[in-house]
Amino acid sequence: MKEVFLVLAENKDKAEQALRSDDLVSRQSIIVRSAPHLDIDEEGYFIIIDGSEEAVKKAHELLDKLAKRYEHKEKVLAKVEEQEDKAIEGFGNILG
Repeated sequence: MKEVFLVLAENKDKAEQALRSDDLVSRQSIIVRSAPHLDIDEEGYFIIIDGSEEAVKKAHELLDKLAKRYEHKEKVLAKVEEQEDKAIEGFGNILG
């Protein structure tokens, strides 16, 4: 299960610390990307959590006051996947 949160720059470190200090959530995949880096017109950072339903629910609790669930998560996930595909393609070209 994947969930996307939007966090303002001033809360980014606190949000990451909250997620990484929880035993359950810290064992999930956590990706942080700046919104402008993904060419998405938002201020701040996206935190993407890919993990169990229980872990995502816990992440919602941990980020309650620090971040908000992003309504257009599919757009963010598509942009991240596109960037990862380009990186893999570039790496493949280097190796020939």
